[in-house]
Amino acid sequence: QVQLVESGGGSVQAGGSLRLSCVSSGNTYSTNCMAWFLRAPVAERERVASIYTGSGSTYYADSVKGRFTISQDNAKNTVYLQMNSLKPGDTAMYYCAAAFGTWQYCFLGETDFAYWGQGTQVTVSS
Repeated sequence: QVQLVESGGGSVQAGGSLRLSCVSSGNTYSTNCMAWFLRAPVAERERVASIYTGSGSTYYADSVKGRFTISQDNAKNTVYLQMNSLKPGDTAMYYCAAAFGTWQYCFLGETDFAYWGQGTQVTVSS
């Protein structure tokens, strides 16, 4: 019902920037939450940032506050993750995800979102 396609990953030096994009298609009205997750090697996915699409309210993990910005362009059915001041510790596979639920679930809930992108690799070198 909803398909997510990610892009924008790559390899950058510490202090650099990337902007990840997640384009949604299908029945996008069935979701009200978009989020970015990361997965480091030998680890489960962890929430990076979320946006409650109706209100525009956002959530950020403590590790990225002040450096990353999640935003949406409804006309393009796209959610972005602007990543500035990148650090080697940011290296991971990043996934966008979509769900329908409360803002609490969107910001703090479990990672079993209904729809997931394929992931895009971000590598930050020192």
